[in-house]
Amino acid sequence: MTDSHRTQMVKEEDENNAFFESPYILRTDGGVPELRQAPSWGQDISASNTVAKSLVMGLSWLDRLLSIFIILAMILGVVIGVAVPDVQHKINGAELKGVGAPLCVGLILMMTPILTKVQYERLPALLRTTRLRSQIGLSFFLNWFAGPLLMLGLAWATLPEKHLAKYRAGVILLAPCRCIAMVMVWVGMARGDSDICALLVIINSVLQMVLYAPIAALLINVVSDSDRNRLQYVDCAVSVLIYLGIPLFAGVAIRFGMLFLTSRKFFHTRFLPIFSPLSLIALSFVIIVIFASQARAILDHIGAVFRTVVPLVLYFAIIWTATFVLVWQLSRRYGAKTWGYQMAVVQAFTAGSNNFELAIAIAVSVYGANSREALAATIGPLVEVPVLLALSWAALVLGRRMRWDKDPAGHLPTVEDTKGNGKGGLYKVDVEEKEEQRNSASFPVKTDKGTNGISKKELRAQQPRPDHFRSTTSARIWST
Repeated sequence: MTDSHRTQMVKEEDENNAFFESPYILRTDGGVPELRQAPSWGQDISASNTVAKSLVMGLSWLDRLLSIFIILAMILGVVIGVAVPDVQHKINGAELKGVGAPLCVGLILMMTPILTKVQYERLPALLRTTRLRSQIGLSFFLNWFAGPLLMLGLAWATLPEKHLAKYRAGVILLAPCRCIAMVMVWVGMARGDSDICALLVIINSVLQMVLYAPIAALLINVVSDSDRNRLQYVDCAVSVLIYLGIPLFAGVAIRFGMLFLTSRKFFHTRFLPIFSPLSLIALSFVIIVIFASQARAILDHIGAVFRTVVPLVLYFAIIWTATFVLVWQLSRRYGAKTWGYQMAVVQAFTAGSNNFELAIAIAVSVYGANSREALAATIGPLVEVPVLLALSWAALVLGRRMRWDKDPAGHLPTVEDTKGNGKGGLYKVDVEEKEEQRNSASFPVKTDKGTNGISKKELRAQQPRPDHFRSTTSARIWST
């Protein structure tokens, strides 16, 4: 191997590792981590309006406009349904398990880009991460026991009438759907642990293949004792294999194929930005077909349609808040090294978000595109995006005001960064130096000609940075 080839391989390896390096510096008290790229001097990143603006700007343009696209698709679907009454027969052709071919293709395509983004290749490294057992155990309990039961209770509490039974069943179909895409966005925006989140996403992707059908059948058929809206277990299981199994296989094949043929940098910066919009296009098509098929029913029962928003908003708010507070209490009792703010963010958003694409696919394949169950399931993405965006802002604001370490003396003990520095090292922060910086911190007055005749550059060199502006220079790094 020539020196030029060896140099090129090292360069590509460094570029690939750059995608995995944490963008944050962990706090010694387990609180909200700070960005490696320090904000501009004099900018208060803890201000509520700054946090909210940064969260919105942190979303891709597709994620920012997701709710708007969904609303437009709903309106367009109703308009088409009113103008062309027999639109469903014109769209449907050949069928697969009772679903028209165009709609079937749309249901599969809207899941494939999502499952392509999951970093399956990191599973061996993630399994060696510390704090693993407790996080997986709590996540399994919240996602597959507490979450589905809460959704079931809220569906019955807010939609108890007999004429709303079909809408209630559509809401319950969302209960076993664990989020495997947008949760990575919310956790990243709220500065949670992306490694643990990626591991939980992979686990939930596999568990949904096995657990969705039995849990959905249990909640609708047994617990709800529903005869008119009975969910056939075999049909549900086959639908899961089609609309989750096929996209999962395709997503894994596309990801590993592209990583083998190209570099990770090309895959993330060139391929995914082009491939990802396919999910939104397919989702919009599915929503248009569903609302076009039920245009008259929607206009006649508009109140019932929007009542399905209530249990979803309550679910997101209750499960997120309860999980966030629970992990905070665990952190105060057992220490931030195992729990802390980052784990609270991961657990709260993993439990509080849903894979609404799968719920829509199951509702359409089992009950039909013109069913009330499918209509109720489409409300999920309309509610989830704005609510969880607001909760991302709430996490950052509340996290800065809450104490996450168990030390009753009020001192900040040294906590090792279990994620490392990307080169096998661990971050350790000198507590006394950090406290001295906090006590002596002050803000300079910004003017065009400097302050008191001193240039801005000299003033910045003399002034210590405040605690919440800490950058990599305030951390002492040892390789272990």
